Amino acid sequence: MANFSSDKTAGTASHHAVLAGFLGWTLDAFDFFVVIFLFDTLAHQFGVTKKDIVLTTWATLAMRPFGALLFGLLADRYGRRVPLMANVVYFSVIELLCGFAPNFTTFLILRALFGIGMGGEWGVGASLAMEAAPKRLRGILSGLLQSGYPIGNLLAALAAKTILPHWGWRPVFWVGALPALLALYIRTKVPESTAWKENRAETTGQVLRTVGRDWKLFSYLVVLMTFMMFLSHGTQDLYPDFLKEVHKISDSVRANIVIVANLGAVVGAVIFGQLSQIAGRRKGMVAALLLALCVIPLWAYGKGLPLVVVGAFLMQAGVQGAWGVIPVHLNELSAAAARGLMPGLAYQLGILIASPTNLIQYALHGHFGYQKALAGFEVCTILVLSLLLWRGIEAHNKNFHHE
Repeated sequence: MANFSSDKTAGTASHHAVLAGFLGWTLDAFDFFVVIFLFDTLAHQFGVTKKDIVLTTWATLAMRPFGALLFGLLADRYGRRVPLMANVVYFSVIELLCGFAPNFTTFLILRALFGIGMGGEWGVGASLAMEAAPKRLRGILSGLLQSGYPIGNLLAALAAKTILPHWGWRPVFWVGALPALLALYIRTKVPESTAWKENRAETTGQVLRTVGRDWKLFSYLVVLMTFMMFLSHGTQDLYPDFLKEVHKISDSVRANIVIVANLGAVVGAVIFGQLSQIAGRRKGMVAALLLALCVIPLWAYGKGLPLVVVGAFLMQAGVQGAWGVIPVHLNELSAAAARGLMPGLAYQLGILIASPTNLIQYALHGHFGYQKALAGFEVCTILVLSLLLWRGIEAHNKNFHHE
């Protein structure tokens, strides 16, 4: 009876931890993607070019490593819960202030500051969730956790479809302040990570030395995450604008297509996350990449609305299918004393290196057209990623306790 009660308590704790990480990443992604749907609106509001608004997404992405470093160090020294709560409150307040921005300069600064919060959430939330997850369920729970990103994109599309036409752009950002309430849930429901308690670093220097000791592995993870960012942001960020320019699709229909695409992303994240539990992390990711590669002709060159919708769904099923394995893969490869810092910092340094993705693709589309620019960029990305994974390593089902 005692063991049953203990297992039930541990199971409940893991559910709360995964849910907290999932909701944090969902709401963080929502706050990022609302800008994607407001390129033209914000450019008109602030009297700047659409390229200037695209620059604000670069500022957000470029600042994310600072958040990963700050909140990751705090998570390894003082536990996962309090830094996660602080992070959620921080990015919620910044998002609220974005809705009051009086000019482009203020908006740009706020989006850069938002990047610090966005960069800190993933690493802390993922370590908390994966350390709490039962070993046999890590793959599928990793997929569920990462699916918060496309769901955040989906919610941003819904906001653009419902709030923007009736109340304007500012309330879209004000809604993004609601995640602050998540801090109350974390405070009352989510227990501290047992694995962190067992392997707690004594000093900040010890955390940094742990990452330095594993510098070869860390460098590999940064390169891997760079190309993972090319994969995701290269297929998502400019996609609504691609639909508008190439297919002349209205704002309302574009939002619907993005919603369908992100439903595909959720399906892919869960399916390939579970596949990684059976076949291994790298094979699960390569299988997802193969799907994305095969669907590129349909995704970039499909004729007619039905084919565009199918291509969008399948592409994101493949892209986020690979991404669904990332939380568990990076946490299993990271040392216990630096698990709050190492996965998140590798993740966010990857986004720093890949942060010009939107600017590069937007420039390429001016020379080659949107279809060739997006398709060519992603073919190269998928091939390099597959090679990195095939030649890489994994620590499938690593024990997180008493390391």
